[in-house]
Amino acid sequence: MSDHMYPAEVLDEDYDDGTMPSNLAELADAVVGHRIISAEKVNEFPSSINADPYQTGGLLLTLDTGAQVALADNSDCCAFTELEAFLLHPERVDHVITGVGTTDGFTRWHIYADMGDVLEMTVGWSCGNPFYYGYGFVIDVIGSAS
Repeated sequence: MSDHMYPAEVLDEDYDDGTMPSNLAELADAVVGHRIISAEKVNEFPSSINADPYQTGGLLLTLDTGAQVALADNSDCCAFTELEAFLLHPERVDHVITGVGTTDGFTRWHIYADMGDVLEMTVGWSCGNPFYYGYGFVIDVIGSAS
């Protein structure tokens, strides 16, 4: 995903096989055009979330439609993706999300509206032994995001 606020990052093909840009696009598909009602770091997800034993928690977003978007941490041997921290900007949550971008090698994620970032995330990740193990958030949408 490329736009004027956060130009698309390009990672070395030995470091990422396209998982991280694909993850970003999947998140954008889930949140663009909506408002974030709440953001919560969770240690485990409700049973309706499509999670497996390698997912230990992550971020649960509730959108204006009532849909929930789960960004589940993912750990598989030496490969992983995990939410380290997030900052919700409550003064901007009334604005419709217009895009999602990253900076610093996909370690800073930005969900933004016309007024700036609505939500910022610090993400730790590694492909581990390149491309043998799974990494990237497991993203699941519960309810209707339309």
